[in-house]
Amino acid sequence: MKEMFTTKKMIFLLVFIAAALIAARINFSTLVGSTNQTLTMFQFFGPIAGAFLGGVFGIVTVLCSQIINNLLLHKEWTLVTALRLLPMLFAVFYFAYFHNKSKYKTAGMVIIPVLAIILFNLNAEARQAWYYSLFWLIPILAVVGEKLPGKLFFRSFGATFTAHAIGTVIWVYTVPMTAAQWTALVPVTAYERFAFGLGIAVSFVAVNTVLDVVCDKLEISAETVAVEPAYVLSRRMFSF
Repeated sequence: MKEMFTTKKMIFLLVFIAAALIAARINFSTLVGSTNQTLTMFQFFGPIAGAFLGGVFGIVTVLCSQIINNLLLHKEWTLVTALRLLPMLFAVFYFAYFHNKSKYKTAGMVIIPVLAIILFNLNAEARQAWYYSLFWLIPILAVVGEKLPGKLFFRSFGATFTAHAIGTVIWVYTVPMTAAQWTALVPVTAYERFAFGLGIAVSFVAVNTVLDVVCDKLEISAETVAVEPAYVLSRRMFSF
């Protein structure tokens, strides 16, 4: 518990929540089938929290930031609003444990998208657009391709498509949509998730670099907030 709640981690937590609250107010796109549910700029960096704070603490931090944001915006607490807290939490899990996983965590990274594919295709209307669920092969392929060049991109796209898988399954069973709508969403989803995946990778490098400089200037151990040297721009070993 002492390692989890260090002063430095608490400072990072507060800064992260502040940034999350600002980003959550900047809409990126509106979800099809709803007029009051949107994707925000928070999608571009939310999953990286667990990499710096640890998986469990990162998930708790993101959950708290989402709840605080909903309270400040006076959002109505419907079933959909509550369930929409889940996708980002699974993305944090995926991103945090991508390079630090046991066989159980690896299984979780694979089982989550597999279950999403199954649940999507159990819905009679969604099943007519079964190819939409192929997006969720990406988190599985990312785990398999971890050791290939471009591992940060595998990690980032795996995280955002894990969030997408959870979010879509929730949407399938709470918001009526036709097969035609799911088909029309294919290019929209490809664009949105490409942007999110790229944004996660860029924000991760940026935060690593800033934290590395701060830790160096203040003579703080980089392990305090789990800086990953491989993704610090100022280091020769920088590699995607």
